[in-house]
Amino acid sequence: MSKLPPPVRIGSISEKWPPKPTWKAPEDVPDLTGQIFLVTGGNAGIGKETCRVLVAQNAKVYLAGRSEERCQAAIDDIRQSTKKSEIHFLKIDLADLASVRKAAEEYMAKEQELHVLLANGGVLYAPAIGPLTTQGYDIQLGVHVLGHYFLIQLLMPTLLRTAKGEVSGKPCRVRVVSVSSDAHEMTAPKQGIVWESLQKGDAALPARKKLTGTRLYGQSKLGMVLISSELARRYGNQGVVAISLHPGGVKSELLRNLHPIIAWMVEKIRLYPVSLGIITSLYAATSEAALDMNGEYLTAWARRQVPSKHAKNQEMAEKLWGWCEKQVSMF
Repeated sequence: MSKLPPPVRIGSISEKWPPKPTWKAPEDVPDLTGQIFLVTGGNAGIGKETCRVLVAQNAKVYLAGRSEERCQAAIDDIRQSTKKSEIHFLKIDLADLASVRKAAEEYMAKEQELHVLLANGGVLYAPAIGPLTTQGYDIQLGVHVLGHYFLIQLLMPTLLRTAKGEVSGKPCRVRVVSVSSDAHEMTAPKQGIVWESLQKGDAALPARKKLTGTRLYGQSKLGMVLISSELARRYGNQGVVAISLHPGGVKSELLRNLHPIIAWMVEKIRLYPVSLGIITSLYAATSEAALDMNGEYLTAWARRQVPSKHAKNQEMAEKLWGWCEKQVSMF
């Protein structure tokens, strides 16, 4: 899919403790005048600081999240720090497919174009078993995979219209950037996707309990990489550049559902500030070089990486895509 030479495998030590970045944010982020971004989970952590840089570089940004109060507070803070106003709230609950559709419809009522969709929103319930989504799916898979898949599909006509230049008169490549994790390899089930755990409600409970929240998280992050690679395969020839990534071990609100002692240990051992964590997302979403990385997986800090063997399994990607397609068909 990529025009570049194949990426070289980066070892686990270098991935966990990366060297100093060669591409920096905000310094290397280009001027984004005329571009529209939609960022899920933009009210805190990597999402918020990503939005801050995008707005500072003259993009129009839709910050999508569940809590209007928290999102509006983030928007007010970004407007104050950047002295710019082109950032707007879009209400979405990725754990509710009806809410995802409503959010997409609201966006399309306001905008005719979309240049970058940044699937950043996430939840972490490791090692505990998290709740279910509104439709009864495992919360981590429901938010990371199914919710984002549905949002991408609903906004695909807008993305393709933008790529073709139907509104602006200027064809361009658009991007879908999925913030996954090295957990897609480190903690995903040994077989990749445990299909029994994807069922609704109590039917999936035995499989979910056996996996634990940690493996369910890894499975959901693997799912993001698989959907991204399948997205690249299906839409790459229509001007869509799909990239998934590991942002690095970054201090974020994802740790809020961990036991305080475990969260403290994780933070002390291998976590970096958000100022570094935004680099890979911004590189994938804005750099000229990343336009030639359709279907690829990046790691900290903005380096091409070879994902896990399961992440490269096209049959698994197609099966997960078909499963998602079936689940959202009634919405």
